[in-house]
Amino acid sequence: MQSELSEHPLVLAGQYGSPYSLKMRAVLRYRHIPFRWVLRDSKWDDLPKPPVPIIPVIVYPNEDGSHGEATVDSSPQITRLETEYSGRSLVPTDPALAFIDWLIEDYGDEWLTKAMYHYRWAYQDDITKAGRLLPISRNLQMSSDQHQQMVDFITERQIGRRELVGSTELNQPIIEGSYQRLLDIMQEQLATQDFLLGDRPGRGDFGIYGQLTQLVKWDPTPMALTAERAFKVVNWVDRMDDLSWLPVNDDEGWATLEALPGGTTKLLHEVGRTYAPFMVANADALMSGADEMACEIDGQTYRQGPFGYQGKCLQWLREQYDALSETDRGRVDAVLDGTGCEVLFI
Repeated sequence: MQSELSEHPLVLAGQYGSPYSLKMRAVLRYRHIPFRWVLRDSKWDDLPKPPVPIIPVIVYPNEDGSHGEATVDSSPQITRLETEYSGRSLVPTDPALAFIDWLIEDYGDEWLTKAMYHYRWAYQDDITKAGRLLPISRNLQMSSDQHQQMVDFITERQIGRRELVGSTELNQPIIEGSYQRLLDIMQEQLATQDFLLGDRPGRGDFGIYGQLTQLVKWDPTPMALTAERAFKVVNWVDRMDDLSWLPVNDDEGWATLEALPGGTTKLLHEVGRTYAPFMVANADALMSGADEMACEIDGQTYRQGPFGYQGKCLQWLREQYDALSETDRGRVDAVLDGTGCEVLFI
């Protein structure tokens, strides 16, 4: 097991246009875990091949400082860091509250990401910016011809994947309406609390923050929308980028499950309104072998192809729920009652 006092830092490899990369960079900064940031696929990237070609990659050092195990997937990365590094934890000691936090993180990772992808690849100004900037993060010195080739390749590939992640004309009002409601909820929440669970951030804050790094600070269309509709959210994203300065005392600062901030309760209703029916319908489609999943969200039909990874996410979430004590499951059920999230655990 990696010692938190190791003289050799972790290596985090990612990209500026990747919400999960910036999510994990913010987590490491907040938790005061020594690390070195590397631009993935750049000339400085000499890391071993990860198990799956996705970002971010966290590489653990060997005792001699050489590169050791390479890990991917932000949620398991957070969980592993919790077992290997103490202090400034993202996980409340109350298991029931920690479960609610896990649910919010998964909403950010698996539902809010649809808004991030949609706005980036559905509007021309956003397409143009992303197409130009994504290639040069790896190499500022690429020639004009190389750059144009990469712009064409990335743009064509990503626009072609829109339907896969649900960004269609049919789903547009559902995805955009959900993002706008989240902004309103966050604007209200930040009027009374700095974070979703009180005075310190949890996994859910970082899950939502990751997607907002792009929606609020990178892509022109949602950036303008957010600045007009939820200016406090803009500042919150700036703060979340580096919370190494935030005073944290042991396990203090968490709200109680029975007295969640009002904005967090409203967020759980939004989770139940969108993410929950989507995840259940997706799991049902995977189970039946259907080519398409469909569910009703806000009186409209949401459709896309089933997505295997999100089926695994629901399975993991249910396993976490089942692992709670009977008392804590009852407490969670009481909080989720009437939110729409109940369907996840039937």
